Amino acid sequence: MRVLRRGDVGADVAEIRSLLVGLGLLALPNGSESAQQAAFDAEIEHAVRSFQQQRGLLTDGIVGPATYRSLRGASYHLGSRPLAYLMSAQVHGDDVFTLQERLTELGYDSGRPDGIFGPRTEQALRSFQRDYGLLIDGMCGAATVRALKQLSPRARGGRPVFLREQEQVRQAGPRLRGKRIVIDPGHGGDDRGVSVAGVCEADIAWDLARRLEGRMKATGMEAFISRGPQRGPTEAERAAFANEAGADLFLSLHCDKNASPAANGVATFHFGTGNGTTSTVGELLASYIQRELVARTGLLDCRVHPKTWEILRLTRCPAVRAEIGYLTNDGDRAKMSDPAFRDVVAEGILIAIKRLYLLGEDDQPTGTFTFADVLRHELAKR
Repeated sequence: MRVLRRGDVGADVAEIRSLLVGLGLLALPNGSESAQQAAFDAEIEHAVRSFQQQRGLLTDGIVGPATYRSLRGASYHLGSRPLAYLMSAQVHGDDVFTLQERLTELGYDSGRPDGIFGPRTEQALRSFQRDYGLLIDGMCGAATVRALKQLSPRARGGRPVFLREQEQVRQAGPRLRGKRIVIDPGHGGDDRGVSVAGVCEADIAWDLARRLEGRMKATGMEAFISRGPQRGPTEAERAAFANEAGADLFLSLHCDKNASPAANGVATFHFGTGNGTTSTVGELLASYIQRELVARTGLLDCRVHPKTWEILRLTRCPAVRAEIGYLTNDGDRAKMSDPAFRDVVAEGILIAIKRLYLLGEDDQPTGTFTFADVLRHELAKR
């Protein structure tokens, strides 16, 4: 579908309006306007923004591919259609998300609830069907839905998939050696990202990724960069790279922009729907990165936020995206253009990862831990 924004007219706008009406975010239009005459007006834009904010999407009032998929997915509830794993075009929607959460509550590991019916969800569903004497076909039809709704949860008091993330960090131990990290410099190739006064986001992110990679390898970590300097993979491809690499953590590096040149600062993002479903390890890492960068760089604290962006949702390991500085702000742009400043940023991110694995042991106040401290800790006798 085409990208839709205020001022557009046509049948696809009518579809968006119908979806928003079905979600209770928009009232039915007055009169008998035809689908071809449907206009993307201020009321529809406001409803789109409200939906995006609720779903942890980029709140821009524009219906692009991610917002459209989420709108379509939100129109389904568990039982409204049969669900099955299709390799060619995986089924997605709120009904799949509900199924994944229900299976997890019943003690079946379907992985992180992401609203996509993949092979792991199918495997968990087949195990459920086998245990409860249902037809083992990997399809969620009427009989399976009835059984899912009738049974009481086995798991309460927390979300097991995210508790498993926490336990994996605890068992991994405090040392960085052997930890596998995917560093994802934003944009690349023909996609240059934000570009202001000769300063380009793709180049800044690439340089920062290389500085971080060097420091990580010095500690014994396995560091991988998700793209080359001339490539710009999609978010789904970047997430797939991390999944195939068996990454322990995924870190995406970006700069930001704003129509106002006064906008400035640093913000970090982790997977979270805004309704209580959140990656606890991702949130913890994001908070460490945010605190370290604010303390070390003097950038304005724009806080930590949950989002459902593909780069966070499709990555199976804990994932964080950092938006470091606004290139549309003169002060932030000057800082990010300075290689010495990027060294400070790289060190702050590495220290944040070290704090994650220390789990509060042998820790130091924010902004005081150094790269040399990390190396001494890594080389110290056990």
